[in-house]
Amino acid sequence: MTKITFIDVLGQSRTVEGQLGSTVMETALRNSVPGIEAECGGACACATCHVYVSPEWTEAVGKPSQMEEDMLDFAFEVRPNSRLSCQIKVTPALDGLVVTTPGKQG
Repeated sequence: MTKITFIDVLGQSRTVEGQLGSTVMETALRNSVPGIEAECGGACACATCHVYVSPEWTEAVGKPSQMEEDMLDFAFEVRPNSRLSCQIKVTPALDGLVVTTPGKQG
């Protein structure tokens, strides 16, 4: 299992275990992580699973696809390290990943 830490807008952190092959969004939902709404269920058709990837993890996570970038246009307070958690696959290389949820989802 891969450990993922979610930090909310108040700075409170929650570390959970992600199943390999699932997504960061699915991991958040499975563990009742607040701040991830995932209205489209992971279809990359909304921006309600928006997260900020910690700077030390941006290279490991990779860049968003064009479709994801288009959906991020609907997210609030997009930053260079913004990603949709439904588009980040849990892999062994992401063990220790840290993401922060925004104050408001798109």
